Amino acid sequence: MNIAKSNYQKIISASLLRLRMRSPFFATLALFAKFIPTQSMQTAGTDGKDIYFNPDFLLSLTSSQQDGLLLHEVLHAALRHVLRRGVRDKVRWNIAADIVVNGIISVQGCFELPEGGIRDKKLEHLSVEEIYELLPQQQCQYCLSIFDLLEGVGEDYDSLSKAKKAELESHWRNAMQQATTIARTTNQGKLPAGMTRELGSSDSAQLNWRSYLWRYLVKTPTDYTEFDRRFIGRGLYLETLQGESVKVFVAIDTSGSIDNQQLRMFLNEVRGILNSYPHLKCELYYADADIYGPYQLNPDSDIPLPQGGGGTSFVPFFNKIAATWDELTTGVCVYLTDGYGTFPDAPPELSTLWVVTPGGLDLDRFPFGEAVRLIQ
Repeated sequence: MNIAKSNYQKIISASLLRLRMRSPFFATLALFAKFIPTQSMQTAGTDGKDIYFNPDFLLSLTSSQQDGLLLHEVLHAALRHVLRRGVRDKVRWNIAADIVVNGIISVQGCFELPEGGIRDKKLEHLSVEEIYELLPQQQCQYCLSIFDLLEGVGEDYDSLSKAKKAELESHWRNAMQQATTIARTTNQGKLPAGMTRELGSSDSAQLNWRSYLWRYLVKTPTDYTEFDRRFIGRGLYLETLQGESVKVFVAIDTSGSIDNQQLRMFLNEVRGILNSYPHLKCELYYADADIYGPYQLNPDSDIPLPQGGGGTSFVPFFNKIAATWDELTTGVCVYLTDGYGTFPDAPPELSTLWVVTPGGLDLDRFPFGEAVRLIQ
């Protein structure tokens, strides 16, 4: 059945009006989207810029489901799920993105998803990058026959120039800023439930976590009291080490909650630390409820086999460092963990960087130091 242009335009307009009444934040985001009818897909989708929908499918839904469908695609675009995929498997990434978006929509309590929408209440509070890492790599419990993160509609995203990609990024960042401003003036400053974590991920997903680590370790000849961070956001690490030795105290969580894949991720990051600067010294510990080490490492060292497998306490590592650090050597503590364990009562003297697995403790729940999510 074909739908006259005026009819589907009325459907879209009515849906946007209902969206405005229920959520000014989401309605503002929708104003930045262009809705395009097409018979080339079964349901709806987005290429990261425009929203495409099958008019016949849209008509088959209730008005509440129409709102849920259109909001689903708007959120994919606004959260830049197409742009953030990178080289990741597109099927697995689409599933992870659907879990996030459907979770956000469902917790609002005033929208209905079309039948068959993917839900996973255990994962949907996480970012797409985290969920992607936690989903099975070979087989997935979800059957996804409809892909709504598109690459072949409009312009192929991979073929876009850097300028076009930057323009698309800027478009949705502007949309988010305006929607957030609206939320502050109409909803006591609160964003819709479920949005905060994913917004943080969409803003930081392109950064490499090592940039956080390196700024602790590096001083420039012209800045002896603070670290030069001017080049970090551009991916340029132009600083040079001063003459004094720089030491990284690394703890790898080897408790029973860390699986083999996560442990391999941790060991790879240790190798990255060792190869980052020629004058860097690394003291490695393995830690569960006890501490194993230290192991003095340099870029040519073989990393010793992990030890552990018990419960989790962060206290032994920080007690050990407090007892052995000479208080003169420039250094930083790096703890690679899922974040679930017992913390010290007081923060250590040295700066601490927590590197947290996908699905690990919320970053704002670490009582001291800086926490970053390890996404590969």
